[in-house]
Amino acid sequence: MEITADQLSTAFGDTLYMVALSLIFSGLIGLPLGVLLVITRKGHIMDNKWIFNVLNPIINIVRSVPFIILLVAIIPFTRWIVGTGIGSNAAIVPLVFYAAPYIARLVENSLLEVDKGIIEAAQAMGATTWQIICRFLIPEGLSSLILTFTTATIGLVGATAMAGAVGAGGVGDLALAYGYQRFDTMTMVVTVAVLVIIVQLLQSTGNFVSRKIRRR
Repeated sequence: MEITADQLSTAFGDTLYMVALSLIFSGLIGLPLGVLLVITRKGHIMDNKWIFNVLNPIINIVRSVPFIILLVAIIPFTRWIVGTGIGSNAAIVPLVFYAAPYIARLVENSLLEVDKGIIEAAQAMGATTWQIICRFLIPEGLSSLILTFTTATIGLVGATAMAGAVGAGGVGDLALAYGYQRFDTMTMVVTVAVLVIIVQLLQSTGNFVSRKIRRR
């Protein structure tokens, strides 16, 4: 039994839904964590070894857990949050757990590229910590941050495909249910092609926006 256009469009919509919501929530968590990792490290504007030495290993530990294991391990918590352990809504919870520390680390790397002279100049002008973060640190690292979130989004697309293993829906679920389990080669080819197109569009858009910001 071959997949229909309606099934493919529904799966595509489910993938976009999961990626969009999980990116928003993980971004809201990961961005502040990444900023905190930068500003609390030794020699930065909020040098605090206690915060840094606690936060840094926690992020490393969560990042080290493979997504497929995380997906299953937090099913009780997922059920507590959304009332079910399967489906697109349920997949968003482990996706956020997976992506938030990943984004935090990418944000950290992006902001560490900002010239320290800019931060020192802001401090010399009497800028507060909040002003340095919002008016100097993030704006100066914005081009790199765009690429950071592009990379994170692509990672989420791949993770949603794995989430299909627990009936999360989306293109990955379609590939498993029809392509792999029913040995339908054409379905596998079509679903992989859709995922490749999504990734290419995301990467091209991210590169374009990043270049535009860099040229300003």
